[in-house]
Amino acid sequence: MPHDGKELIKEPIIVITMGDAAGVGPEIIVRFFHQEPAAAGRGQRSLLIGDLGILQEVAARLGIEQSLKFRPISSPSEAEFKPGVVNVLNLNNLPLEEVKIGQPGVACGRAAVEYIERAINLCLVGEIQAMVTAPISKEAINLAGFHFAGHTELLAQRTNSRDYAMMLAGEKLRVVLVTTHEAIAKVSAKITKEQVLRTIRLTDQWLRKFFPQERKIAVCGLNPHAGESGLFGREEIEAISPAIAIARSEGIPVDGPYPADTLFYQAQRGIFGAVVAMYHDQGLIPLKMLAFDSGVNITLGLPIIRTSPDHGTAYDIAWQGKAKISSLSAAVDMAAYLVRQSGGGSGEVEK
Repeated sequence: MPHDGKELIKEPIIVITMGDAAGVGPEIIVRFFHQEPAAAGRGQRSLLIGDLGILQEVAARLGIEQSLKFRPISSPSEAEFKPGVVNVLNLNNLPLEEVKIGQPGVACGRAAVEYIERAINLCLVGEIQAMVTAPISKEAINLAGFHFAGHTELLAQRTNSRDYAMMLAGEKLRVVLVTTHEAIAKVSAKITKEQVLRTIRLTDQWLRKFFPQERKIAVCGLNPHAGESGLFGREEIEAISPAIAIARSEGIPVDGPYPADTLFYQAQRGIFGAVVAMYHDQGLIPLKMLAFDSGVNITLGLPIIRTSPDHGTAYDIAWQGKAKISSLSAAVDMAAYLVRQSGGGSGEVEK
């Protein structure tokens, strides 16, 4: 329909999965819709996949149920995107009595995986354009029989993705990990030329698609002082530097390996589009120091767009109204941006 000389086009539909019901997932979701009542119209249309009864119970305990209209739907096509309306694809798979608030449990782990799987399927068939996942418990999903180290590995397996990587993004820094949830004692063996090169390539592909003006990549060394020419380890000589050399020969703008203790200071000043870090804490400690409340987890290499808050289930404060919603809000906004940049979604913003 014409409007002020412009044709309005539908925005992308983004689904938010409820996550582990015993953690802060349901809480940050209902508070997101309560505190930002125009969330469905702020550049994206958001709906939920979860258990309606749990969401209503959390809203009631927080005293905000009267300001939200929970609307159960069976498909995204039934959603009404209006302020205050919370569209819920209700899987009705988690009795309240089976939720032990603040504790990992089989029922919550199983239900959390079912929410993710439904969202993946909707993305793959094009009924929604992106998914945002509320935090899950690795312990809970493993108790329920799903043996994954986290969202990233589950998403990769369910989408048949072989080359994938975890990125954490804040306003001033983006970090991509060569290894993710690995014991420190096992990290060195995982730092191979092939793994480092694969991560650099995935990072470059993502930057070219979504941030083409910020393509320069920096690579961390594994050892102190990036190995000091082999004095403190040979991973830089035998794996990291050869991978960088191959990437450069392919036209990828990448430098390193740099000592991590100085690289992140430079990176947060905007010199690099992304940093490739060798292991979990090397990359995520500086990222979370800078953007603990607003960081976004992004999975690279999937056939779908997926983002997530950069925090966990926070069992110790679950259902108490203490968890901040800023990281979830940032994840929803990032998902919408990525959809638009990829040319996906229901169409352009306006003509």
